[in-house]
Amino acid sequence: MHPFSYTKAASTRQALDAGRDGGRYIAGGTTLVDLMRETVERPAAIVDISDLPLRDIMVTRRGGLRIGALVRMSEAAAHRGVRALYPVISQALELSASAQLRNMATIGGNIMQRTRCTYFRDVTAACNKREPGSGCAALHGVNRTHAILGTSDDCVATHPSDVAVTFAALEASVHLLGPAGERTVPFADFLLRPGSTPGREQSLRQGELITAVEIPALPRPLRSGYLKVRDRQSYEFALTSAAVALHIRGGVIREAKVAAGGVGTVPWKLPAVEDALVGKRPSNALWTKAAERAADGARPLQHNRFKVELLTRTVERQLRVVGGGK
Repeated sequence: MHPFSYTKAASTRQALDAGRDGGRYIAGGTTLVDLMRETVERPAAIVDISDLPLRDIMVTRRGGLRIGALVRMSEAAAHRGVRALYPVISQALELSASAQLRNMATIGGNIMQRTRCTYFRDVTAACNKREPGSGCAALHGVNRTHAILGTSDDCVATHPSDVAVTFAALEASVHLLGPAGERTVPFADFLLRPGSTPGREQSLRQGELITAVEIPALPRPLRSGYLKVRDRQSYEFALTSAAVALHIRGGVIREAKVAAGGVGTVPWKLPAVEDALVGKRPSNALWTKAAERAADGARPLQHNRFKVELLTRTVERQLRVVGGGK
């Protein structure tokens, strides 16, 4: 680990001042500290924001949900409002990491976490995300767990967050505070696909701080759930996952929100699946037909071609469960 300065921010203003000067924000430390130990990241200054007042969970006036950036994953998962309004969020959080990590990691830190690509974390391997222009070892290496959607010739690493998949599905927004003031970014625009600049992963400006994630009010009744497929049942990242929320009224699907994880360079919204559902009556045939659109545009690699079928089956299964089938 390389030398760095440490500041514990006593106020939001103090944190912003330090961030504007190049300091890296840290709260639970479950990701950044690991990357510093492995010398993947070498920040010169760390700004501890764990004492800032960003720990509230509120049901909005219209019936949406606002989760403070420093709310622990375990706190959000157990919150009555979260469980009642959007059980898909609680399920995704409870399927993430270990209990110890969920008790430390924050919502803001979770969506900011970096990929678990082994080549990114191996400083001897070529990685455009870590060292621009060095190449992508995963393209012709062991790429079983890598992305099949949103990839580029420069990067095929997946985004590891489970709860970010639910935020993408539910069309959340991210509230930010920076030296220039406050702004709100749609979650779909917050996490960036790699393109030719894989090292830039979020649409944050210099010194900006995440203050909250807000989920809009969706029509009721709303059924939702999260399904995660992985190599082992405990403490493992997704090979694929599906977040589904359906508003069914009068026997017809009026609104559908669907996203997938473990298969994209960012949490992957599935508008083609949603379009195939809206206005239709739930049926096993519908779930199958809609799920066939889940892998549209996929670019599988040598070792992860199985993810195309796995994604399709995972989405179909979760549509059946949430839609009232078996």
